[in-house]
Amino acid sequence: MKQSIKFILLFSSFPVLLFSCRKLDETIYSSIYTEAFYKTASDAEKGLIAAYDPLADLAAGPALTIVSDFSADQAYPRAVVGRNTLTMFTYDANYTIQKSNSRINESPQQIWTSCYDGIEKANWIIEKVPAANMDAVRQKQIIGEAYFLRAFYHWTAAKNFGDIPVKIKASVTEAEALVRKSSKAEVYKQIYSDLDQAANAAFLSYPAVDKGRPSKEAVSALYAKVALYNEDWTKALQKAQEVITSGKYALMPDVRDVFRYDREDVARIENIWAFEAEGQSPARSSQLSSLLGPAGSAAPEYGKTTFGSMFAYQTFFNSFNPLDKRRTLLDTNYVDKSGNIIAQRNITPITPQGVLIKKHMDPNGGGGVSPIINIPILRIADIYLIAAEAEFRLNGSSANALSYINAVRRRAFGLPINIPSAFDLTTVNLNTILQERSWELFAEGDRWYDLTRTNTFLTEVPKAVNNVYPTRTPQQKHRYFPIPQDEINANPKIEQNPEWK
Repeated sequence: MKQSIKFILLFSSFPVLLFSCRKLDETIYSSIYTEAFYKTASDAEKGLIAAYDPLADLAAGPALTIVSDFSADQAYPRAVVGRNTLTMFTYDANYTIQKSNSRINESPQQIWTSCYDGIEKANWIIEKVPAANMDAVRQKQIIGEAYFLRAFYHWTAAKNFGDIPVKIKASVTEAEALVRKSSKAEVYKQIYSDLDQAANAAFLSYPAVDKGRPSKEAVSALYAKVALYNEDWTKALQKAQEVITSGKYALMPDVRDVFRYDREDVARIENIWAFEAEGQSPARSSQLSSLLGPAGSAAPEYGKTTFGSMFAYQTFFNSFNPLDKRRTLLDTNYVDKSGNIIAQRNITPITPQGVLIKKHMDPNGGGGVSPIINIPILRIADIYLIAAEAEFRLNGSSANALSYINAVRRRAFGLPINIPSAFDLTTVNLNTILQERSWELFAEGDRWYDLTRTNTFLTEVPKAVNNVYPTRTPQQKHRYFPIPQDEINANPKIEQNPEWK
């Protein structure tokens, strides 16, 4: 059993006030319990674990990845339990299809709920742990982690919903839970502030076995990505360079090793921060790997039981150079239990052009969960590509922009990253950078946000079709999800996003 953060839900015995709660007439007593907590080092540690639990809700669900992936142009779902509402853009502020089929954990509603759950728990740590009786260094670390998580949750909410409430005070009263929406500038100002606080939290003193916690470089990596979304190219480049030049992380020689279930410890050289799945209670496993592969238990390398719920578009598979090793993380056939090769036309009843996704595979998974496969959130390949884009935005197709993107390309073809190759780009533009990001980061919950932040989703998404989804017509309003109607009903200070009214 690996040593890592155990994602458990503390405080479940009493109702901490969250945005997802309905307005009630009863007196709220949750502050009585929280006022009596956070007094000791043990309290602080438990509170921090609780602040990670919403991340597990996002990753295990797995709303962190498939909510955006099913909207983009790489992967599509089998049309069951409402999953195709994201692909066909038929959702609304009520998310009625997902709710009626118990798929709230795979919906935008889950993103909102988990983000504000995490923000609330981080707020309690930031406010209360400074007074706890405990070691001063560890106290600083815990508070720093809370700032990091609060920044991550606010950013995750912002890239999904646009203008959002910025919540930086714990809710002792119901009135304190009701916060207005902030502008993009206000949201990102707060995220920057939180990451600045996190960067000063002495992360380097964490024990090496303490897996799943953000390192100092993880703070810079998140900062770089946040700045990219904020179109703050100078800050994005600065923070990306901090990670790259730190020497703490590097591209693995073989890109396929990043996603092998039996190489997760070795892959930490590339995975800067990941959701640490763990099959033993009280930790949290992931559902993601069980969505991949053919339906049933036909393909042992994918898992003991898989549901055939997530596939790649044939057009995406065809976009790769056949020599690109990243294409081997997709497959047009599989090997069954008897060792027979099953051809693509027989993979799935959905379409004879279904392409299997081999990222996140876990042969030990089954019954809807993966006991051990980690889900990358920040990895060094992404940081190289952020540096390439930020450099291009600032200085055009410069030697530095080319060096960053070509490092990733060389690795993709199994070559040393510091030696020029026949696969190098000689010029770069936004399209080539976004395409490289698409090849490198597919099925990791990134592509949709790359398309929406650059406002290219209206032209790119309609190209991703097949005989199951022959027409896809996103509208400008789909750049952000509507704020869940339950949240608007509960908080009279927030309004629906203008294009969803």
